[in-house]
Amino acid sequence: MAAAPVWSVDPRTGKQREQVAVEATRQEVDQAVRSAHAARHSLADRAARAAFLRTAADRLDEAAAHVIEAADAETALGPGRLTGELARTTYQLRSFADIVDEGAFLDVIISHADDTQTPPWPDLRRYKVPLGVVAVYAASNFPLAFSVPGGDTASALAAGCPVVVKVHPDHPATSELCAAALHRAAEETGIAPDVVTLVHGFDAGVELVGHPLVAAAGFTGSVRGGRALFDAAAARPRPIPFHGELGSLNPVVITEAAAAERAEQIATGLAGSMTLGVGQFCTKPGFVLAPASAAGDRLVKTLTHEVSEVEAGILLDHRMREAFVTGVTERAALPGVEAPVTPGSGGEHTVGAGFLTVDAERLTGEGAHDILLEECFGPVTVVARYRSDDEIEAVLARLPGNLTATVHLATAEETDPAGRGAALLTALTPLAGRVLVNAWPTGVAVAPAQQHGGPYPATTSTSTSVGATAIERWLRPVSYQGTPAALLPPELRDDNPLGLPRRIGPQRG
Repeated sequence: MAAAPVWSVDPRTGKQREQVAVEATRQEVDQAVRSAHAARHSLADRAARAAFLRTAADRLDEAAAHVIEAADAETALGPGRLTGELARTTYQLRSFADIVDEGAFLDVIISHADDTQTPPWPDLRRYKVPLGVVAVYAASNFPLAFSVPGGDTASALAAGCPVVVKVHPDHPATSELCAAALHRAAEETGIAPDVVTLVHGFDAGVELVGHPLVAAAGFTGSVRGGRALFDAAAARPRPIPFHGELGSLNPVVITEAAAAERAEQIATGLAGSMTLGVGQFCTKPGFVLAPASAAGDRLVKTLTHEVSEVEAGILLDHRMREAFVTGVTERAALPGVEAPVTPGSGGEHTVGAGFLTVDAERLTGEGAHDILLEECFGPVTVVARYRSDDEIEAVLARLPGNLTATVHLATAEETDPAGRGAALLTALTPLAGRVLVNAWPTGVAVAPAQQHGGPYPATTSTSTSVGATAIERWLRPVSYQGTPAALLPPELRDDNPLGLPRRIGPQRG
C-alpha cells in the first residue's frame, strides 16, 4: 500500500497547494530516530553547537522571503505577523547560542571532601548532561516559533540533544523549508545534519513517542492529543519526560474599583487581546470575571463596540473552524448565556469574533455550564458577571491550570499589600505559571525570567517552553564521587579548563 501523501493546503480556500512529502512509515520513523541518535556526538563541542545555532538563525533570515511566503500560504496569518514570528524564532536560536557559550546551564557544583562534617563528606562533583534524542511535536498556531526551528528545537539542540520533529500538517512546506535552512547551517559548522530530522503523519507521531531511542518529548497542541501522547510516554517500558502544552483558559479578574476607574480602557485591551491572531494564541484571555454593576455594564458596552468592529478572520484550517463554530454554538445555547456579539461562522472560510456573558453564580457549582470553563480555540471569550468577592473565589476554585492569570486593579489597589489586590494575586498564583497585573497575556517575551507553562492541563510538567530555562527540560544531573582528577570530565576539574561558572563548597554559615 502506497504511503499517504502530505499536502500543503490553503486555509483561505481549503484547496490543496502542492504535495510536500509522504507520511512516514514505522521503518522510516525508526530510521529518522536512529540517524538523529547517531548524530548526537557532533553536538558534544559547545563552541560548534553555539556556532550552529547562530548560523541557523542567519540562514533562516536569508530565506525569510520564501519562508514567510510559504507560511502565509499555509496559515493565512499574514506577512506582518509572520515577519515578527520569524524574528522571534531567530532571536531564540541566537539567545540559546549565548547560553551555550556561557555554560551556566550545566549547573556545575563541586563539594570538596570534608572530614569535619557529620558524617564526613566525600568529594562530589555534579553537572548536567544531555538526555538524548528529543521528539518535538510542532504547533499549529506558530509555524516558526513553536515548530521546526522553534523554541523546543533550539533549546534541545542547545542542551546537546538531537531532534526529530513531527511536522504539523497545517504547514508542511514551511517546515521543510526551515529544515533545509537548519541542515545548511549544520553542514557549514561541522555538525551532522541529522541532528534535526523530520517525520510526517499522525501514525508517525505515535510511533515516535514510543521509540526506545527517544529520551524526551516536547509538545504544543490540544488537550486530547497531548494527553494521549503523555500517557503513551508514561506507559513505555522505560518512561520518558513529556513536556506538553495542552490547553489554557487564561482567566482575567477585573475588580469593581478597576472597572469604575477605567472600564473603557480595559474593554478595549480585552478586545484586542482576545481577537489577536483570530484568537489563536495559547495565551488568549478566554474567561473574564467582571462586576455585575454599572461599571461592569460600561465595560460590556465598550467590549461590544470594539469586538463588533473586528473583521471576520481565517482560522488555521477548516477542522479548527468547524470545532470553533460548534463550540461557540453549544456554549451560546446554555440557559442564561447571552451573546452581545455572536461568535461563529463569518462566511464559507472565515469566523466572526464575539463574546458571551453569564452570571458568575451559574459557574460556582458543577453543571451544564462547566463547558464555559474550557478553552475554545478562536476569537471568543466568556465574561462572567460577579456580584461579590465570594463568587470570584468560588469560580476561581473551580478553574483548571493555566498558562496565565491576570488581574486588573485600580490605582489605589496596587499599593496596599494587605488589600484586595494582594488577595487576588494569592488566589491566582496557584492557577498559572505567569501572573499579570494590569496587562494582557498575549505576547510571551523570550526573556530569562519567562515562565510559559502552568498547572495541568496547561502543561504536563512544571517547566517552561520559553526563555533561558527551557533548556533544563533536556538535561539530567550526574554526580561523580571520589573520582581521580585525570578521569573527571573537563567541566568538573579543579583547574576549570573550560572557564565555566560553578559553585564550590562546602559553604558554612
